[in-house]
Amino acid sequence: MGEEEPRKNGSERKNTYAVACSIIGSIISILMGYDTGVMSGAMLFIKEDLKTNDTQVQVLAGILNVCALVGSLTAGRVSDWVGRRRTISLAACIFLAGSVLMGLSPNFATLLTGRCVAGVGVGYALMIAPVYAAEIASAEIRGSLTSLPEICISFGILIGYVANYFLAKLPLVYGWRTMLGLGALPSAVLAVGVLAMPESPRWLVMQGRPEEALLVLRKVCNTAAEADVRLADIENAAGYAEGNAPAPGSGGRGVFKEMFLHPTPPVRRILVAAFGIHFFQHLSGIEAVVLYSPRIFKAAGIATRNEILAATIGVGVTKTVFIMTAILLVDRVGRRPLYLSSLAGIIASLSCLGLGLTVIERSAPHHAARWAVALAITTVFTFVASFSIGVGPITWAYSSEVYPLRLRAQGASVGVAINRIMNAGISMTFVTLYKAITIGGAFFLFAGLAVVAAVFFYFCCPETQGRPLEEIEEVFSQGWRSRRRQNAPPLSVELPEPDSKARP
Repeated sequence: MGEEEPRKNGSERKNTYAVACSIIGSIISILMGYDTGVMSGAMLFIKEDLKTNDTQVQVLAGILNVCALVGSLTAGRVSDWVGRRRTISLAACIFLAGSVLMGLSPNFATLLTGRCVAGVGVGYALMIAPVYAAEIASAEIRGSLTSLPEICISFGILIGYVANYFLAKLPLVYGWRTMLGLGALPSAVLAVGVLAMPESPRWLVMQGRPEEALLVLRKVCNTAAEADVRLADIENAAGYAEGNAPAPGSGGRGVFKEMFLHPTPPVRRILVAAFGIHFFQHLSGIEAVVLYSPRIFKAAGIATRNEILAATIGVGVTKTVFIMTAILLVDRVGRRPLYLSSLAGIIASLSCLGLGLTVIERSAPHHAARWAVALAITTVFTFVASFSIGVGPITWAYSSEVYPLRLRAQGASVGVAINRIMNAGISMTFVTLYKAITIGGAFFLFAGLAVVAAVFFYFCCPETQGRPLEEIEEVFSQGWRSRRRQNAPPLSVELPEPDSKARP
């Protein structure tokens, strides 16, 4: 008994260290979330101060994600070159520059430039935070830790909503600039503070530095023996056992060729699953709801600016609470049950939201049926809750853990690029879309696309819960039909025993 208690305390201490490292690495996502959340309210004041039109508002909303493509497509190669930790610091520096430009912008052109710079930082943050968490965590808590960037994004969005509410009381010329410029403060702190974190042990192994990797693993593992086992698994995945260890400083050369020109069948299935889950995340309509929630609430009958901003704070609180719930469940329930249940809630919520908004739109101004107004407002919250408990966090957790070690950083980069393209497409076209097919019709369309996403995930994305990163490639060694046959219970036929008393 006396020996078990210290071992238990040591386990808790080291797991806490791994959690702390993942939290610090995920703080970069708070900055991204803040920028998204604060912009949804700031656009109301920017439009009034700078006299922007709907097209400029759509461009301002979506340009962040267009520029995130630049960040996401370069972040993988940069992180393979300089390391995961320095890449997080670089992302914070880029956010710092973008926040300063937006906070001091005298006109729309400067504001758009600052938004573009921040967009590059978004691309880096979305790629590096879940990859760092996946590579520092053990299999037992990896799902929770790789979901941390999503809770940080949500927390940042909530802070942005709260900042909108309180800073709206400032004079118009200062209010929105203060909202956007505040992101510079935590960016500066993070850019320096992140250098105190340990480097990813898997990156160290890829650089031919296994001794340093072992030192990190002994800090984040429960026992020294577990650290030795994990190091051996990582070295095997990196090719040390076959004598194919990567050359130090190679910077991940040849990865794109392996992914897209000569992929093995397992790698091909991994790419379909990882890229597909990013493709469908924003087709659920989450960006439309988060970024344009003030317009949705206005269409639902919430009129004053303070009421709209207060309602958006409620959306942020709902998102944060349900992502925290997902973090508690993902390593217990599994990725597939949470994701598919989440999509079921999304489909139901979007269908009801489309119905409510259609009734409101066809009613006389301020004379819509009360049930329709209540339905529209309620289903905004149920939609956000459904998204946040599954599709939101699991997209990042799943896509960061399925890649083989040699492909992880640059594969994650391409996945983030796809995610940003879809995000930008929704952000920049939603206003045009709902004017063309009505706001209710737009959400009916998103509901239909969520059905397609459910079919895709069911057939193409196997469960990864509890498996070490080095074993996940094996999960994709078989297609859906082979996995189904393998998991099917064997058919047995019981033959009647011969009756010894029966006559011949």
